[in-house]
Amino acid sequence: MSPATPGTDLETGPGGGADPRVYLAAERTLLAWIRTGLAMMGLGFLVAKFGLFVREMAAWRGTDVADPPRLSVWIGTMLVLLGIAATLLAAVEYVCMLRRLGLVHQVGAVRFAMSAGIAVVMGVTGLVMAVYLLFL
Repeated sequence: MSPATPGTDLETGPGGGADPRVYLAAERTLLAWIRTGLAMMGLGFLVAKFGLFVREMAAWRGTDVADPPRLSVWIGTMLVLLGIAATLLAAVEYVCMLRRLGLVHQVGAVRFAMSAGIAVVMGVTGLVMAVYLLFL
């Protein structure tokens, strides 16, 4: 990272306006947390469905599973819920950060809503997946 030039700080650029690097850093951080949440949700779904795989393999071999493995469903659902929390908390932190820096009006409503909206849609999709895993 290069040292800051005299007369500038992290919130203003050399021309006195908002430094776009601050907004872009917040955007990258949001997208990284969305990727992390999505990975956690995907891993949770995989873990939850592993119990189904174990039952199918037992049926294919002709052996009987004494107790269906429900623990994998609970662990997988908890991972999905953690992914939802990571995604939604990232969206809240992103909105708060842009408001704190006063960048909400400079970024534009469409771009701002799209970034936070993606995180919210991912959270709602994860919630639907968690309900599916628990009740279906």
